[in-house]
Amino acid sequence: MAVKGRIHSLESFGTVDGPGIRFIAFMQGCLMRCQYCHNRDTWDLHEGREVEVDELMEQIISYRPFLESSGGGVTASGGEAILQAEFVSELFKACKTQGIHTCLDTNGFVRKYTPVIDELLENTDLVLLDIKHIDDDKHIELTKVSNHRTLQFAQYLQQKQQKTWIRYVVVGGFTDDIDSAKKLAEFIKPMSNVEKVELLPYHELGKHKWEAMGEEYELSNISPPSRATMDQIKQIFLEAGINAVY
Repeated sequence: MAVKGRIHSLESFGTVDGPGIRFIAFMQGCLMRCQYCHNRDTWDLHEGREVEVDELMEQIISYRPFLESSGGGVTASGGEAILQAEFVSELFKACKTQGIHTCLDTNGFVRKYTPVIDELLENTDLVLLDIKHIDDDKHIELTKVSNHRTLQFAQYLQQKQQKTWIRYVVVGGFTDDIDSAKKLAEFIKPMSNVEKVELLPYHELGKHKWEAMGEEYELSNISPPSRATMDQIKQIFLEAGINAVY
């Protein structure tokens, strides 16, 4: 029986979730509760639409010339793609048979390191790992869960020498301070598999989704970080010998 996945939405010309032009499958379901989440409507594990790999591959292959010419490929995002590891693994396996680059965009909240996780990573060319905060107490305040699993997953990726980009959202009052950036840089520095850190300025683009769902958007009083703040955070990583961009 074909493995089915539950998706929230698809984007055929994504340009910010991995290299080149990406076909992005936003998977349904997430266990983190990030205050700034711009895909609030992906949290429910039972919403979305069921699809099979063959159905997605038909669409992906139709965009293949654009993906290949830009050095792009397919990204599984979310929500949280690892919650549907078996489906994403099958999707990536199908992509690899077509010579299509694969990218896993994840918060690293892995509960069990089953063979399915290893199979998924074997078919993944690049991992985009979101580290929300290096301090566990602040991570819990920001996401309602501990960062232990995410940091363990980062170390697991290092052990496997899995090509990884770290993503770090710079949010006023949470992650825009020098001390947090220094601690994160210290954590990342020994990881030879990490090619770069992507610094993502906080934005309010998902606020309307919270309001549409009748929920309070708690960061309404937070403004996007200034260029000076972004430069300051970037410099911390550069001084640690880590490539950082925004």
